[in-house]
Amino acid sequence: MGLASCSLWFFTARTDVWFMMNTIPHLVKMSQFPFEEKVLAIDTAPLSGEKVNRPGLGTMEELRACGEKLVKDGIIDRLVDFNYDPGYRQRIYQKHFGSPLRSTHNYKGYPIFGSIFKIEQCRSDYMVHYDSDMMLYQEPDYSWIREGIELMETHPEMMFVRPLSGPPRPDGTIYSQHPCRKNPDGFYQFKFFGSRAYLLNCRRYDRLLPITPLWRSYKNTFLDHLPDGLKTWGNIFTGKGKLDSWEIMVSRSLEQSNYYRATLTNAKGWTLHPNERSPAFRQAWPTIIKKIEAGIYPPEQAGYYDLIPELWYQKSVISLDLR
Repeated sequence: MGLASCSLWFFTARTDVWFMMNTIPHLVKMSQFPFEEKVLAIDTAPLSGEKVNRPGLGTMEELRACGEKLVKDGIIDRLVDFNYDPGYRQRIYQKHFGSPLRSTHNYKGYPIFGSIFKIEQCRSDYMVHYDSDMMLYQEPDYSWIREGIELMETHPEMMFVRPLSGPPRPDGTIYSQHPCRKNPDGFYQFKFFGSRAYLLNCRRYDRLLPITPLWRSYKNTFLDHLPDGLKTWGNIFTGKGKLDSWEIMVSRSLEQSNYYRATLTNAKGWTLHPNERSPAFRQAWPTIIKKIEAGIYPPEQAGYYDLIPELWYQKSVISLDLR
């Protein structure tokens, strides 16, 4: 039997304009996988939450121009706008959350609706998602996606899988704030889900549904102690309340089920995520991507999921020759 079909999905917004032309080609190049299709989903909604004050905001015209260039260059196969049609949106919300919702984004401005939209729109058996600011290293003879699909085919309780988080440590361990256990088949098992990079089986994901919507704390103590279901209906009728993160909702569902998220232990592929958005980092980002593609990184970065910027500004790293 041949390998199951798999598509690659990104979503982008105006916040991504200044870096997406570096990161998306990089992620496609390093993934080294025969995707059925590579799709860029565009969020056309107004920015909200902390996204409003992000540095380097682009316009919708600039965002579309970037997407069209990625298609023209053969990096992306097609563009699709989030479908905010009210009827469609509520049908999808009913399936995924068991009730209609008013909000399309969480309290930070991250797209809750967009997170489930791409799963619904995926045409393949499997889907890979990367946030468009992620970075990936992968050796030429290795595919984390192929290994992930093979593991998911033999581990029916594996709901998500991602590459090793951070460059490998010599002892093979990883730094994590969340409890996990090492499986002898080559991965760590987590009940915590991270949404920045993952592979899922689209039909298997349906078994996790519906997921309970979770809400951020209310200033009113009485409202804060209401059951989640009542908070949801209160939001529907009054518009009060802000949704928590999709990854927190999914994590709660994993905790209440037999399913888990896997992080691969194979040192041949790993990711890094930058929280930094300073002018110094923005200037260094293209060079950092080249270093990561070559497998070059500061030793102190090993094992850490988030990029530690000051380590990468050191002359000993920046001046390293590309292999």
